[in-house]
Amino acid sequence: MRNVQIIMAVMSILLIFALTASADDLSQVKKNGSLSMAMSGQYPPFNFVNDKNQLTGFDVEICSEIAKRIGVAAKPLSTAWDGIIAGLLAKKYELICGSMGITDERLKAIDFSDPYYRSGAQLFVKQGSAIQSAKDMEGKKIGITLGTTYEKWVRDNIKGADIRSYKGVPDMILETSNGRIDGFVTDKIVGALASKDKGAPIQLAGKLLYEEKMGIALRQGNPELKAAINKALGDMKADGTYAAISTKWLGIDVR
Repeated sequence: MRNVQIIMAVMSILLIFALTASADDLSQVKKNGSLSMAMSGQYPPFNFVNDKNQLTGFDVEICSEIAKRIGVAAKPLSTAWDGIIAGLLAKKYELICGSMGITDERLKAIDFSDPYYRSGAQLFVKQGSAIQSAKDMEGKKIGITLGTTYEKWVRDNIKGADIRSYKGVPDMILETSNGRIDGFVTDKIVGALASKDKGAPIQLAGKLLYEEKMGIALRQGNPELKAAINKALGDMKADGTYAAISTKWLGIDVR
């Protein structure tokens, strides 16, 4: 009888542990009353630090509105992009809301919401440059942001590229403007708007390198949190909130 009781007790503990381990993050988010979301803070106008030392931009407002519709406070924070997935897996925050491209490789480790906008990789060079396409960058100095999908594409498609890694787009714009690198690859919308905002002598070179679908990243095994995010995104697009945020920051509705 005693052995049976011990076995039942052990089974109960294991059941409780299993339920706790598999609990959806949404329940913890609601319990805490906040939703933490990471981004680089180096990707204007999608996410950046303003003159008041606050994170702001398109990504921040989109995810803050999602948090509001879930019924909790938004907690945006910045972290280095090359370690941002590791931070998510280590449960330092619940989401990555920083214009992260949805890829098969990333889906092996993390999950994504429905795409919340589409853009693509673009080569940028200094105005007046003879470089007209990615092919012309062979053997030249090219900038990428560390930890992005652009580095792999450059390595696979531009022969002999001298790849230089940077923390964010503003640094690459400055380096290209000063002639320290020959060009850089980043999101087309980001590069174009950031260059315009800074009045930098930067121009697009060639066509879009490839299209990307951007999603909000979360840990795997969170169907309730994922559903809540997707519902909020769908409602925002339906009631005009998404279009207003997009037009405010990007000048267009990127739906």
